[in-house]
Amino acid sequence: MDILVINCGSSSLKYQLINTDTEEVLASGICDRIGIDGGQFSYKPKDGEKSTQNIEIKDHEVAIKLVLGALTNPFNGAVKSLETIKAIGHRIVHGGEHFTHSAIITEEVIYNIEECADLAPLHNPAHLLGIRACQHLMPNTPMVAVFDTAFHQTMPPKAFIYGLPYEYYTKYKIRRYGFHGTSHSYVSKRTAEFLGIPLENSKIITCHLGNGSSICAVATGKSIDTSMGLTPLEGLVMGTRSGDIDPAVIDYIAQKENLSTKEIMNILNKKSGVLGISGLSSDFRDLLAADEKGDLKARFAREVFAYRVAKYIGSYTAALTGVDAISFCAGVGENAKFIRGKIVSHLQFLGITLDEKANLETIGREGIISTSDSKVKVCVIPTNEELMIARDTKALVSKAYNL
Repeated sequence: MDILVINCGSSSLKYQLINTDTEEVLASGICDRIGIDGGQFSYKPKDGEKSTQNIEIKDHEVAIKLVLGALTNPFNGAVKSLETIKAIGHRIVHGGEHFTHSAIITEEVIYNIEECADLAPLHNPAHLLGIRACQHLMPNTPMVAVFDTAFHQTMPPKAFIYGLPYEYYTKYKIRRYGFHGTSHSYVSKRTAEFLGIPLENSKIITCHLGNGSSICAVATGKSIDTSMGLTPLEGLVMGTRSGDIDPAVIDYIAQKENLSTKEIMNILNKKSGVLGISGLSSDFRDLLAADEKGDLKARFAREVFAYRVAKYIGSYTAALTGVDAISFCAGVGENAKFIRGKIVSHLQFLGITLDEKANLETIGREGIISTSDSKVKVCVIPTNEELMIARDTKALVSKAYNL
């Protein structure tokens, strides 16, 4: 079954066409700068060259038209006709408490996604634009919503409730939801498979480290705690996000700098993290290059990041009452060997020793980076959120439509 996986942002649309029988990516690409001058569309078929064209992309419907046109192009398209595409899977950032699993998209599902828009104002409205565009252009093709938050709905109340008056939870559903759930789900399952550990009897900590970063404690294949909260701002120090801070900081800065809450939230989301600490960049490759040239603030930003990750791993080991494996994934986790080394250096108390050679050689591929005598296995497991979305889409559509 060929399934189109779509990930809509406010000004971008990433896509993959996946054959779920072989789990091969038949084509992939991105529509960038939607609704902004300087639009760009890229397309890469499985065995072909990547092509890029500069084209104004007025809205998400135009973007979807470009994608469908490329996929059915007689010269290098991945399919002969749109009828070959049996379903569309959409990544949705926030499902609130409405969704504990992926769901076939109906008007009720769309309404509930809209209801969560206040919790993900940059993401959910964009996802809905993508859904509506696909409905218009492929009205007879079933669609599935796969939620970043759904995997974390197994967290117990003691893990997700905030120390606020309980009425704010009952009235406004203010609680910790967590994100990157599709990634944490895939990586935890793949870690157990890779190491030959029974998933139903496992304790795994997954570290999704990129520009946005989060950690998840997974017991018997289920999320029991995660570092992000009501929004993706909580938790680790990230590329541009502050992560955990004393809430009193917000009022303090407001008074000192004469700023509104909205302005401060913009600072916490877009001007903080390793960018704010280093004053240089949110890209860890830039920070490494600067560190190697003697930039002390770049080095400090990297140390702060690694320390916060290690601290969360320690706390989640306590939450799990032990740990069998720790896995790194996403852009930084899969590729930044020096950051991984800094993190693991804090974990000797768990009986972990870094295999220096394996760590240096394991870039963007699966591997074990702890020594053979380490009590806890430390792995690199590249994430594959698109494949998880395709799998969920296939499972739901096959059952509902007997495909």
